[in-house]
Amino acid sequence: MPWDRNQMAARAAEELEDGMYVNLGIGIPTLVANYVGDKEITLQSENGMLGMGPFPYEGEEDPDLINAGKQTITELPKTAYFDSAMSFGMIRGGKIAAAILGAMEVAENGDLANWMIPGKLVKGMGGAMDLVAGVKKVVVVMDHQNKHGESKLLKECTLPLTGTGVVDRIITNLGVLDVVEGGLKIVETAPDVTEDDIRAATEATIVN
Repeated sequence: MPWDRNQMAARAAEELEDGMYVNLGIGIPTLVANYVGDKEITLQSENGMLGMGPFPYEGEEDPDLINAGKQTITELPKTAYFDSAMSFGMIRGGKIAAAILGAMEVAENGDLANWMIPGKLVKGMGGAMDLVAGVKKVVVVMDHQNKHGESKLLKECTLPLTGTGVVDRIITNLGVLDVVEGGLKIVETAPDVTEDDIRAATEATIVN
């Protein structure tokens, strides 16, 4: 069975190591905060928070505590707050070890498109361009195909790019793939999903 959103987030949390400072993008990546467990991970939100906790239980929400996606979150004893200038100074200065982001498309060479679809309402780039340029590792969490059954892992992106050659690892509902020389390499498959299933659902070049 393909992974659901929470299982994808839990798999993404396995990418994190003790001591990391990590930024979580809008969408599925925000769920990663619920699966950090006992690891000593410090989560950063570009709207000015270092040390994000998991989502609050119903009835315990604080409307003053939100992530970059405007979802209510919790604070921790180590939480620090600051303005956007300092937040982006951390990102641009290489202080953030990894970013876990959503995507609309990823190309086989690691190009990322995740901020707009032409002709539709666009609120802005947000921090995505800075993140993919400033962090040491970019992990994308996304559905493997769109609602029409078309691959979102492509030979070339068709949407406006967020960054070129920036993606290191892709976690989809079908499995885990790395960007390597010549295309994408299958690292892991979701339960009961075969490598042939992933190849059939992928436009990008799959290398052995």
